[in-house]
Amino acid sequence: MDETGWCAPIDLYCERAGVGFWAEPVNAASNAAFLVAALAAFALWRRAGAQDVYALVLIGVVAATGIGSFLFHTWANRWSLLADVVPITLFIYGFFFLAMRRFLRLGALWAGVATGAFFAASVAFPAAWGALLGPQADVNGSVSYFPAALALIGVGALLVLRARRAETVLANRKNRAWAGEEDDDARARAFLDKVVAPHTAGTALLLAAATFALSLVFRSIDVAVCGWLPLGTHFLWHGLNAVVLFLCVRAAIRVQPGPAAAAA
Repeated sequence: MDETGWCAPIDLYCERAGVGFWAEPVNAASNAAFLVAALAAFALWRRAGAQDVYALVLIGVVAATGIGSFLFHTWANRWSLLADVVPITLFIYGFFFLAMRRFLRLGALWAGVATGAFFAASVAFPAAWGALLGPQADVNGSVSYFPAALALIGVGALLVLRARRAETVLANRKNRAWAGEEDDDARARAFLDKVVAPHTAGTALLLAAATFALSLVFRSIDVAVCGWLPLGTHFLWHGLNAVVLFLCVRAAIRVQPGPAAAAA
């Protein structure tokens, strides 16, 4: 066996006790959760009209995430590691770009700039974390996922705060209408489209963030609990992470592209 090239074996998780294909049976099988999430999201996509190409691409990436992770937890080498990390990386940055466009209603240029800034911050984050807390704070390689969790919290919280502001503005509009003051219907419709509609995703993103945080806990403690739990906890990372991806795609499907998001 090639110990240095693409087929060099990798042993990262508690459950793996050898080099066989089924050395991580539970970790491997638990990736079916991603396929279930993809099928459930696809059903939602069809019920929503089957017109949202971006959401369909994300659904495909969710399925690819499960397949790639299965390959890594069976072959457990360098090429299968790429099959594992590439799809989830594509989902993180693809969904972030979509969130900028569809939820925050940014144009393509500014959404691209924001995504590029998020990518740069994510790349720098592990080194900054290590410099601040030391190498012992690597938490089983989970640090690289922290920026994605923080992004979910940040965008979700912003949407919820804007929703509360929108409720206040709409209440004021209603009060003015009761007082006999004229309201600009066109501006009201624009306000509803740009501010109110995307905020239906805010709660979903915060729920996804909470689920993601829990999944990161199980990913981080996998090796630490190995002494008394030989199965480890990495399989729970798979199951909960599948829920996270489903919640994100469902939010994208439920909030259709607005005028700013549809613009080139």
